Amino acid sequence: MEYLNILFMFLKAFAVGGLICALAQVIINFTDLTAGKILVLFMLGGIVLTAVGAYGPLVEWAGAGATVPISGFGYLLANGAMKGAQEGLFAALTGPLVAASAGVSAAVVFSFLMALLFKSHTKYN
Repeated sequence: MEYLNILFMFLKAFAVGGLICALAQVIINFTDLTAGKILVLFMLGGIVLTAVGAYGPLVEWAGAGATVPISGFGYLLANGAMKGAQEGLFAALTGPLVAASAGVSAAVVFSFLMALLFKSHTKYN
């Protein structure tokens, strides 16, 4: 029975993450927005949905399917700001940095290690 719960958890994460990515693909196909603008749109969408209380329940239900896409980063920043706001203005401003520091630090460290291990080169068309 435990295996079915794990399978259901994976299916929920795959479905929600897939829907978020499918929405992004529809935006790419039918608009002239650049990739950077779409990333900002999704991050701000995560912030707005967190502010109105809609993204938290989605994260609780879908887990990594909602936290791994860039909208999950917006959720993380907004959550940090809201938790910090309970302690004051300065904590509200630094709360997002505290919340995201582990992930950003890991990305910097692993990027540095990969740069040491592999030689970069230009991509030829």
